[in-house]
Amino acid sequence: MNLIEDHWMPVRRTDGSRDWIAPPQLSDPDIIAFDADRADFNGALMQFAIGLLQTTAPIESPTAWRQLLTTPPDAQTLRDWFAPVVEAFKLDGDGPRFMQDSTVLQDSPETYPISALLIDAPADNTVKLNKDLFVKRGQVEALCPICAAAGLFTLQTNAPGGGPGYRTGLRGGGPLTTLILSASNRELWSNIWLNVLHRPLHLERNGRTDKAQKHFRFPWLADIRTLQRDKHWEINPEQVHPDHVFWATPRRIRFDFDNLERGICALCGQESSKLISRFAAKNYGHNYKGAWEHPLSPQYETKGEWLPLHPQPGGIGYRHWLGWVLGMPDAKNKQRPARVVTHAIESRHRQLGGTLRLWAFGYDMDNMKARCWYESTLPLYALGECSKSALGTLAPAIATIIEASDAAADYLNDAVKNAWFAESQTKRWPAARSQQFLWNVQSHFWARTEAAFYSKLQQYIEAVRQDESADPDTLESRQAWHHALRSAALDLFDTTFVGAGPIERQKPRRVAEAHRQLVNSLNGKKMREVLRLPAADKPAAGRGKSATADV
Repeated sequence: MNLIEDHWMPVRRTDGSRDWIAPPQLSDPDIIAFDADRADFNGALMQFAIGLLQTTAPIESPTAWRQLLTTPPDAQTLRDWFAPVVEAFKLDGDGPRFMQDSTVLQDSPETYPISALLIDAPADNTVKLNKDLFVKRGQVEALCPICAAAGLFTLQTNAPGGGPGYRTGLRGGGPLTTLILSASNRELWSNIWLNVLHRPLHLERNGRTDKAQKHFRFPWLADIRTLQRDKHWEINPEQVHPDHVFWATPRRIRFDFDNLERGICALCGQESSKLISRFAAKNYGHNYKGAWEHPLSPQYETKGEWLPLHPQPGGIGYRHWLGWVLGMPDAKNKQRPARVVTHAIESRHRQLGGTLRLWAFGYDMDNMKARCWYESTLPLYALGECSKSALGTLAPAIATIIEASDAAADYLNDAVKNAWFAESQTKRWPAARSQQFLWNVQSHFWARTEAAFYSKLQQYIEAVRQDESADPDTLESRQAWHHALRSAALDLFDTTFVGAGPIERQKPRRVAEAHRQLVNSLNGKKMREVLRLPAADKPAAGRGKSATADV
């Protein structure tokens, strides 16, 4: 099986039907999206397609890129692009195999069930302790080669820590991926091509172009020791070609094609005569360190170093919009968007045509354990039609309203906690319980205010798009946002978190104190400083007292 030549990529066509295609068919206008049986596979297939095109497309200028956005290449053109690398994409056989270690069998590997390929599968210790309560053991006994290939790429791309020497991916375990999408899913090709850079721009980062041998791009084409001299050796961008960033192999894996079965694939439900039930694996795969900047991941700065962002508990929402789209220069929380996002918005803006979206996805990992898969699409509206000057005006205005939202969410969390629990109780809470309480309260707040945020965001973008000298950050706008935050927080306190609770468990005095605390905080000095609002009248005597009494 060859992942360039064979039909292995599940897609959805315009009539709603499902099909399996080979990569040369990616430009077919009748295909609108990938259609795998797992959400993480869909994200991986997009990254596979982007990486394949970025690695092979001979696009030397923005003009050439633009022409292929409006007039996609035909299947023969794609076949010609992919031909020089086709040998690297063999999934089986005696020689090098796609993303598999040809030397692992020489190093006394462990044998694992094929279910271990899936990131959310219960680990050995979880099964041993009988803790597989939600994701059960024994659900995935065998996979067809199509699903195994998708699972392999998904694992190598997102690899979490797996114990001593089981390396994380080039972006760390469970990285956040952000992709630019067209406003409507008209066709798959445009959504892939929007995230491909013209070749000279791609080659500027993540490696050396003089590393021309194929194993510097596709590391499985050589012995693992060719790039990594010993198990402690670190691989940095200076040791490989820039294309390597899409094809990193932190895990040493080799499928067992000698003991195939016939039956039904546990994931896609298709019958296959080549079901794979196990694989060999060994620790100390490629150890990626250094200044990697994956073009599909936003980053944050810590101690002068830029690192990839990862999904966190609480999901994806508008609080992430600024950092992932325009960046956050704030000294306390510096973030910058994925390179493809910045390039699309700042350099391609008027070439893209129409409104855009940001697709963000990834695993929230707790070391080896997958807590949750998150994905969401964030609207960008007509951001791509704004000038650089307009974007510079827009960013601080959005930063203000998100900072105010963050403060209001904290105030609501504190008030709800103080309404239900005495301070003597909450002080004894373990950190995990406090964090879970925070996520539960704040997720409701972010969801309640989301529509209002995007309405205001669209107004801001439209204002600077029409007039780049316009400043949407007016006192009237900030006052309106303050009112929206205050209304949402008080309503959630009264009708969802406290007022809806059982009467017999409430402490009226504590509830009243917590409510006053919330009102005062929402109208207080800090909130008004964030929103640059005029000072409020001083609260009546006795207000603002901490709600700590256990009555």
